[in-house]
Amino acid sequence: MGADVSTATQAVIEAGEQSFLQNYAPAPLVLDHGKGARLYDKDGNEFIDFGAGISVSSLGHQEPELVAAAEEQLRKLWHVSNLYWTEPTVKLCEELAATCFAERVFLCNSGAEANEAAIKVARKWASENRDPSHREIITFEGGFHGRTLATVTATAQPKYHEGFEPLPGGFVYAPFNDFGAISKLVTERTCAIMVEPVQGEGGINPAAPGFLAHLRRLCDDNNALLIVDEIQSGMGRTGKLYAHQWADIEPDVMTLAKALGGGLPIGAMLAGPKVAVTMQPGSHGSTFGGNPVACAVARVVLKRISEATLMARVQVVSERVVARLQAFGESRQMFSEVRAAGLLVGAELREPFAGKAGAVMNAAADHGVLALVAGPDVVRLLPPLNISDEELEAGMTRLEAALTDVADGA
Repeated sequence: MGADVSTATQAVIEAGEQSFLQNYAPAPLVLDHGKGARLYDKDGNEFIDFGAGISVSSLGHQEPELVAAAEEQLRKLWHVSNLYWTEPTVKLCEELAATCFAERVFLCNSGAEANEAAIKVARKWASENRDPSHREIITFEGGFHGRTLATVTATAQPKYHEGFEPLPGGFVYAPFNDFGAISKLVTERTCAIMVEPVQGEGGINPAAPGFLAHLRRLCDDNNALLIVDEIQSGMGRTGKLYAHQWADIEPDVMTLAKALGGGLPIGAMLAGPKVAVTMQPGSHGSTFGGNPVACAVARVVLKRISEATLMARVQVVSERVVARLQAFGESRQMFSEVRAAGLLVGAELREPFAGKAGAVMNAAADHGVLALVAGPDVVRLLPPLNISDEELEAGMTRLEAALTDVADGA
C-alpha cells in the first residue's frame, strides 16, 4: 500500500513479522480503534469497514449495548469452566434454541470448533443408529468449514489440503447446486450432508432455489442428518436470522460463530430432536466454551440482530450496494456478475481484471475502505448490518475510486 507509515507503526509491523507464525500476511496497517463502521489506524487514518472482521463485527465497533454487557460481566465473573453453571451461558443457550429447531446447544470458541462438534455428533449418532460402516459425510465443492484436520478435510478445496496429508477419511465431495449429482452420491453409507446455505469463502455462491429442500428430502429418505454451516451466512447476514430460513427447511444440526459474539470469540453447535441426546458426559468438551463474558455479549447481539427493522434494513442496504457495484461494473466492463445474499456480497471480476481481487483489496485500503476477497476473482463485501447511510455512501465512493485505479492500471 502506498501510504507512508510512522516509525511507531513500522516498529509494530516489524515486531509482528518477527514474532508471528508466518501463516498470515497482514496488510501494513496497525488498526487502533473503531466506532460504528469506521476504523482508525495507529497513525490516525480512517477506514470504512466493509469486512466486519470477516463477518464478525456485524454491529460495528464500540456498539454501546455490547460494551455495557461486556463491562457488566467483566466486573462479575470471567471464567469458571463447564464444571459449573453460569447464568449468561444458560440463558444464551435457551435463547438460541428458542429461535429455531434446536433442543440443545453446545458452546465453543470458533467456527471450526462448532463444525468439529457437528462432525462428531454425526459420527456418534451414526455409531448408535447405523451399521458401523455407515459414517460418511457429504460436503460440497467450493465450501469452507474450518482449518482443523477434520474441518479442512470437510472443506472440499484441495488448496487447503496440500501438505497436511494424510487427511481423515469418511468425507465425500459433491458439486454444489447439482441436484442430480448429490442424489447419486447419497448411499446407505451416508450419515450426514453438511452444507453452507451461502458459500462465503468459495465466492459468495447461494444455494440454488430448491437445493436445500432437496437435501432435506434426501436426508429424510436415507435416514441421514442435515447439517447447515451458518458460520458466515447466519446471524442476520442475509436478512433473516439464519440463511436456511429462506428455504423454509429445518436442519438437524446448525453451526454458528463469527457474528454471534459481536467481536468476542464464541461458537455454537445447535442440535435438533434427532441428535439432542447423542452426546453424553465425557463425549466432547471445550475448556473456554460458554465463557460468561462472551455469552453476555452474545445475548445482546442475538436480541439486536433478531429485530425485524434491522433485518429489513439489511435488504435495503444490500440492494443499494448491488446497484452501485452493477452500475460501476457496467461502466468499466469490470464484473462478470455481482452476487448477493443480503449483506454477503461478491463481485466477480472478468477479463482482463480476473485474478486481481487482491489488487482491489489493496487499492481499497489506500482509499480508506477495508474490503475482502473470496479467492483471486471475487471482491467480497461484508459491511456491518447496522451501517449508517453516511458510512455506506463514504465506503462505496472510496471503493469506486479504488476500482477505478485498478481498472486504469489494468
